[in-house]
Amino acid sequence: MFANNPPTFLLASPDPALLAAVEPVLRETGARVEIVLSAQAAQNAMTAPNPPGLALLDANLPGMEMEQLLAEARAGANGRRFPIVLISDTVTQGWIDRAAEGMIDDLILRASDPLYWHLRLDTVLRSRRLEQEMEALRETAMQNAQRDRLTGVYNREAMLAMLFRETDRAQRANSSLCLVLFDIDDFGHWNSRLGVDACDELLCQVVARTERLLRSYDLLARPGMDQFLVALPGCSMANGARFAERLRLEAFSSPYRVDGESIRLSACFGIASSNGRSPIVVLREAEQALQWAKENGPESIQCFDGKARPTPAPVVFLSPASGDELVAW
Repeated sequence: MFANNPPTFLLASPDPALLAAVEPVLRETGARVEIVLSAQAAQNAMTAPNPPGLALLDANLPGMEMEQLLAEARAGANGRRFPIVLISDTVTQGWIDRAAEGMIDDLILRASDPLYWHLRLDTVLRSRRLEQEMEALRETAMQNAQRDRLTGVYNREAMLAMLFRETDRAQRANSSLCLVLFDIDDFGHWNSRLGVDACDELLCQVVARTERLLRSYDLLARPGMDQFLVALPGCSMANGARFAERLRLEAFSSPYRVDGESIRLSACFGIASSNGRSPIVVLREAEQALQWAKENGPESIQCFDGKARPTPAPVVFLSPASGDELVAW
């Protein structure tokens, strides 16, 4: 049953006859079998960093009440769920209640024959595998709900939720939090010239270059088609401006390659600092700073300072890759 990396099954009983009858059944599955003779030894095995894949506990284990042992095992597993099968002489209402509560996964009578043991253990293991598959599907669905389907970075909703948590953390630690919002200059031009598929590849390359500059606890999201948001915990406005300059130089200075073409992209950057304020307010400030940067022309960096900006005249610039004249407002 377990060709690669066989699990360890725990068999806990002081009864030599039971051990002699059940151990061969467990070994036939291909699993490794660990035998212990006391409740304390069973507890140690079930709360270890690598708990067993299955635990069979004799209700007559000495050294601890079975109710306490079950509670200690579930509490000490740190969220790592594994099946527990109780071996008893009789089926009592108490054991039925423990099964309904999820404290035990099955109960097998001590006098059961080997064929019955095979059937019940196979059922328990199959049920656990189905649970693990459902858990994996739920986790995948949750991740997909938080991620941008194209680039794999966080979407706007997930980023806002994390920004609220980061803001709470910054308030408790009396530290700073900086947002850097950037938008690729005239991306619509490249979309019409290269097509959707090529531009999707360009966006993925932009993400890859940006992620290389991030720390392990920085956050990256894609709130718009060609717009990205970086959250920098512990960074001031000045740190955010330096990061934006580094992004401008290291992520956008060298050409991108797509469909055999060399594409020169640039971006504008808007920066705002939290200082413990609502992430929604700070994000609006970053959007305003980004708008100021766009008004100044390609590759501009602007920090939000609360001061109004005069409306500039349109700027005409020559695209370094296509040679076309582009207009920026």
